[in-house]
Amino acid sequence: MESASIDPYDLPPPFWERHGARLAPAAVFVLTAVLAVLSFPPYKTPEFAYVCLAPGIFWAYSRPPLKVYAGTLFAAQALAWTVILGWLHNVTWVGLILLGPFVGAWVGLWYLAAWWVIPRMLGRITPVRLAALLGLAGSWVVIEWTRTWFLGGFEWLPLAASQWQRTSILQIASYTGAWGISFVLVAMNVGFSAYAHRLLREGQSGLRKRSQEFLLALFLLLVCLTVQVREGFNRLLYTIPFARVAFVQPDIPTEVKWDASKVPGILEVLRRETDSAASTHPDLILWPEAAAPQPVLGVPEMGQYVSSLSARAGAPILLGGLAVESGGKPPDERWYNAAFVIDPQLGLQARYYAKRKLVPFGEFIPLRPLLGWLSKVVPVGDVDFTPGTDPTPLLVRIHAGSAAFGTLICYEDVQPSMARTSVLAGADVLTVLTNNGWFGEGGAAYQHAAHSVLRAVETRRPVLRCGNAGWSGWIDEFGNIRSVLLNKNDSIYFRGTGTVNVTRDIRWAGTNSFYVRHGDWFVAVSASLALFAWFLLSAGSEKPKASPGANVHP
Repeated sequence: MESASIDPYDLPPPFWERHGARLAPAAVFVLTAVLAVLSFPPYKTPEFAYVCLAPGIFWAYSRPPLKVYAGTLFAAQALAWTVILGWLHNVTWVGLILLGPFVGAWVGLWYLAAWWVIPRMLGRITPVRLAALLGLAGSWVVIEWTRTWFLGGFEWLPLAASQWQRTSILQIASYTGAWGISFVLVAMNVGFSAYAHRLLREGQSGLRKRSQEFLLALFLLLVCLTVQVREGFNRLLYTIPFARVAFVQPDIPTEVKWDASKVPGILEVLRRETDSAASTHPDLILWPEAAAPQPVLGVPEMGQYVSSLSARAGAPILLGGLAVESGGKPPDERWYNAAFVIDPQLGLQARYYAKRKLVPFGEFIPLRPLLGWLSKVVPVGDVDFTPGTDPTPLLVRIHAGSAAFGTLICYEDVQPSMARTSVLAGADVLTVLTNNGWFGEGGAAYQHAAHSVLRAVETRRPVLRCGNAGWSGWIDEFGNIRSVLLNKNDSIYFRGTGTVNVTRDIRWAGTNSFYVRHGDWFVAVSASLALFAWFLLSAGSEKPKASPGANVHP
């Protein structure tokens, strides 16, 4: 039997057809991990958030085996989130190694939906494909929402936070919450992927190369821009003065904050920096979270000391400190991470704010009877802090009269509901007192500040942030970062003070945004869109199709 002759003019298959099955997982892994990391602060490339999901989405068109697809994307997200949360190593390497992959895997669940949906979009009529796009975007929102409560919640860095310095897309949050921003970003990722597939895999040309999915995503982005134009138009005409605020960054190292021998030195730092702030004649002075080295309530000498500083400055001080309330016996003591108002004439005010959202393994140990041994390896004492329950703002006397300051401590501004309930309780302005000194000088402070930008837009309230060593500054009702405390080297990490003139938009004084009034309604809409897309794609009898020329795996 003669062997088949070989035509020397036959062209070999394209490189990708010969090697794509082996190279695709590696390419998708690298691109997904790198784009995810670069999308978020401290990096200044938020535009990557529009395409950070696209490699995985585009790959799904060829219907790769589920185990390979899921393993690749889960691993990419696990690596990305371990890098994003790398600042945790300053506190605990074990926590970083466990939390990074866990959050990555949780976010990575969305790719299972993409693997199922994307191939089923091929060959479908336009309305079905558009419904699928909206369903995928809705699925992402639902997964992000579960992060606010699952296992106590770790809602750090939703996709929307990547846009914290791009106010044009942020304004939709006053209606939908930050969920709407994430929804549009995911829709853009799906739209870009569909457009790329139409051009590269389907080989369309002329008018037929248009992608309806991309056009829908672009329309959603234009809706965001329309809100920006409408609500930001003539904004300066409605701007009125609010208060002259001084920020004190004491930059007290975490390892010495609760060392009794260091108390005199800490008090001297607070006195010196407060005197410096007072020299700028502010209406209000802000201290960060737990600035006082001893309980402000529970140790009379500390309450008297901070009262004397306020009287000396001639201005009220809003500060973070500890409160200890006793039930009569030491075991009945209740410890609170709190915020206090010190009036220059009246001294320490009786009413204070107690932090409502405590940090697991930082301020309390869940299931202490079973996990109490962890107090030997995590920075928690033998007594758990008690969570507060009251969001009522603190009243501060400033030059224009009393103003209601809705106070958020530590990472409470990360959770949308904390700011929302503060505004519903009557807050004129939101104040975030925090101590990011635990996490070194990496990206934690910038990532944390990104959430304050989202809260400002959602609630249409100015946000004043005061950190132990940064990030401190002022964000207006539209998410514009109006002032950031920087040293001579343009670093946010330093000991010092800064004073800014804070303004308000009179249109939002005493007026609540749609999101504040109605809450997380957009999450329910997103879930409905996801279920509707599933129903449409499941109802058809068509077998999922692969891209022309691609291998279809059973």
